Amino acid sequence: MNLRPFLVLCLASVFALPQNSPKPLVIWHGLGDSHSSPGMLQFSSLIKEVHSGIFVHSVYIEEDLDKDRQAGFYGNANEQIEFVATQLAEIAELRDGFDAIGFSQGGQFLRAYVERYNSPPVNNLITFGSQHMGISDIPTCRRYDFLCQIARKTAKQAVYGEWAQENLIQAQYYRDPSNYEKYLTTNYFLTSINNEIPNSRNETYAGNLASLKNLVLVLFTEDKTVVPKESAWFGAEVIEEEETPVKQFPLSLSKNLNSERNVVPMRLQPIYLENWIGLQELDGRGGIVFETCKGEHMQLGDCWKDLVIKFAGGRE
Repeated sequence: MNLRPFLVLCLASVFALPQNSPKPLVIWHGLGDSHSSPGMLQFSSLIKEVHSGIFVHSVYIEEDLDKDRQAGFYGNANEQIEFVATQLAEIAELRDGFDAIGFSQGGQFLRAYVERYNSPPVNNLITFGSQHMGISDIPTCRRYDFLCQIARKTAKQAVYGEWAQENLIQAQYYRDPSNYEKYLTTNYFLTSINNEIPNSRNETYAGNLASLKNLVLVLFTEDKTVVPKESAWFGAEVIEEEETPVKQFPLSLSKNLNSERNVVPMRLQPIYLENWIGLQELDGRGGIVFETCKGEHMQLGDCWKDLVIKFAGGRE
């Protein structure tokens, strides 16, 4: 029996496949940016220099760059995440799983994807300055960023109104520590992905998040855009005079990184202690990594590089 044609066919099939290629990467940009802005394109190029041959997909809500930037301010976060889940499921390169990087609000949106869908699955998730426990103030805007200024003004005027909660992205992760009950009854996004509503917690969320290999939480030390900045580490602000679900914890334990606010760290909160979204389980096996970048919000400098080397593009 002549085995030569069979062997030639097998060898050709093997060499046609990528050998030891890096795990693909998905990036979700932050507020005021778009999927293929100059900054995002540059960052993708830098990653490709670190991980030669890596496939990088930049999440979009709208393919048009101006509309995609606008979608970061106006839209429904739950609908956008559902749209992205469909988008990722249709990309052949991602079908066996991927690592992910989320910038600012893109980080908590990717976390929401993991909790609700995770098909294809995320291996490592890195979030830079993300508002995981929400914000207690609407971020300020650059001087001539009129789109941002209009959205901010509208959100501050009626942040817990039905229209704002359905149409203003920033309002959908606004978490007022002085009006926690109002937040619980009017917010449809952050209360959901943090499983904060009693008697309606989704067990799938905890299982999916705990399936991550690593959740890397990056905080910017001088962040004045995310209030409080410790939200990037699942820290939540509390008001000393108010009775809230986290009031039981000593405020002396909540001072973090010279914060001027009363911030309860992740490991002292019900979301962790009662494992609402899988944080305790993930942390128990060393899967939560706390990192800092020195500087203001989204001033990456070179602090991204070691994290990308270690937690993205792994070859399996």
